Amino acid sequence: MLNEFVYCPRLAYLEWVQREWRDSSDTVQGRHVHRRVDRRAGALPDPAEVDESTRIHARSIELSSEHLGIVAKLDLVESDAGGYVMPVEYKRGKRPHVAGGAYDPERVQLCAQGILLEEAGYQVNGGVLYFAGSRERVQVAFDAALREQTATAIRDFRLLAAGARIPSPLEDSPKCGRCSLATICLPDETNFLRRDGGTVRPIAVEKPMALPAYVQANGARISKRGECLEVSSPDAPTAEIRLGELSQLVVMGNVTLTTPTLHELMRRQIPVSWHGHGGWFMGHTVGTGSGNVELRTAQFRGSFDEQVCLAIARGLVRAKLLNCRTLMRRNWRGDQSSAEALKEMGRFAEQSTRARSISSLLGMEGGGALVYFSNFSSMLKGEDDAAPAFEFGKRNRRPPTDPVNALLSFGYALLTRAVTTALSAVGFDVYRGFYHQPRFGRPSLALDMMEPFRPLLADSVVITAINNGEVRPTDFVRVGPAVNLSADGRKRFIATFERRMDQEITHPLFGYKLSYRRLLEVQARLLARFLLGELPEYPNFTTR
Repeated sequence: MLNEFVYCPRLAYLEWVQREWRDSSDTVQGRHVHRRVDRRAGALPDPAEVDESTRIHARSIELSSEHLGIVAKLDLVESDAGGYVMPVEYKRGKRPHVAGGAYDPERVQLCAQGILLEEAGYQVNGGVLYFAGSRERVQVAFDAALREQTATAIRDFRLLAAGARIPSPLEDSPKCGRCSLATICLPDETNFLRRDGGTVRPIAVEKPMALPAYVQANGARISKRGECLEVSSPDAPTAEIRLGELSQLVVMGNVTLTTPTLHELMRRQIPVSWHGHGGWFMGHTVGTGSGNVELRTAQFRGSFDEQVCLAIARGLVRAKLLNCRTLMRRNWRGDQSSAEALKEMGRFAEQSTRARSISSLLGMEGGGALVYFSNFSSMLKGEDDAAPAFEFGKRNRRPPTDPVNALLSFGYALLTRAVTTALSAVGFDVYRGFYHQPRFGRPSLALDMMEPFRPLLADSVVITAINNGEVRPTDFVRVGPAVNLSADGRKRFIATFERRMDQEITHPLFGYKLSYRRLLEVQARLLARFLLGELPEYPNFTTR
């Protein structure tokens, strides 16, 4: 952490105070380089027993200092012919050709280890940095200037952590490009929104190699075997899911997970989402989760502030109505002109920005929803088109009484699950919202955040599935007044939903491309930046 602080104070704050972490190729390679020295071997003799003839080679030595308030695990401790001991720190890269033989973060980190050895009673006058990339050892002398720099860094880092105020992101720094926490820190995005302009490098975009896996076979059993999950079912051959390619496990209906499987998924921070037979989202299981208590404190503080709640709610409702309007404009198939309906949607969106209370905002959202769903059938193919007709009169639920409403309800359940997972990963409490007021068992914040995405990631999937013939009228089961998808229909609809989640779009503010799946996390992190006081307002996503 001291190394990170000297390198970038904001990075150290994210890791140490907010407990954020994300692996990159560099961090994985670094652990590989440390695999030998991380195995404890040898021991440090008593300081009084160390002389010129003593030979020390001790790995993974833990030391601490109450005076300095630091703890360290030393990769390696060696001795030289003069009776001195020296810490050896392993680094993954090549030796940099700079003054002092290394950069300041590494030199300060090594000096702190030397000071700990001195406080333990050993004689120390220098240390060694071993660069695995070039297989070179660099001697570092612990002179007065380096010792003072190290003591200052320890003191400043302690003051930063106690101040509970995250440092500003670096400005156009080359350090951000390879930083493993760039997608969490969002330095360019934060600076862009603070200055209301500027250049944003596409560092927040990454190609996800891991994807969700859905298991809905009745009576299926999921067990762990090596680096894979095995899914066995009475009616189908055993299937394998590679753990390295799994981002989330979605379980629907009567499916059993073994205890070792659940332990491994929690260890890897891979959430398990639980759905009922009909697709209703029931909850999710994850490991210890995010340790960002600072964010949850800011979330709860804001949720009790009426002005903060109203400001966030206004933006959410406006973005939702504008996205509904855009979806209607793009997909209109009705015989009559869409001009009047689009005008009404725009009017309700404009009114929402002037709402003086949550209750009045609910009325404006309801008025916009009435116009939207009254014209929803105009976006579906009719009897004279290639796809079979799907009748839709109005929105109903609990239970849905027609196929279109059944698809909408299932789409909203899938979206709730996706947003809940993104918010939990960032560190939010999904049950404390701003627009949707708390109610027992309701993920209010997830319902808040999904408002602008309902038309983009649920309604559009319903329209696509119907108009492309991916879901047919024969894919539904009726039980009394209730209508629900069959297992085969649900499977095809899930495929349509996941395809939409992977679709890349150009962010209207930042200008780079990213998938909707990645966008959910970006928006969650931007909300965190707003609640923590780094942004003047929360930037909602509205499509062009």
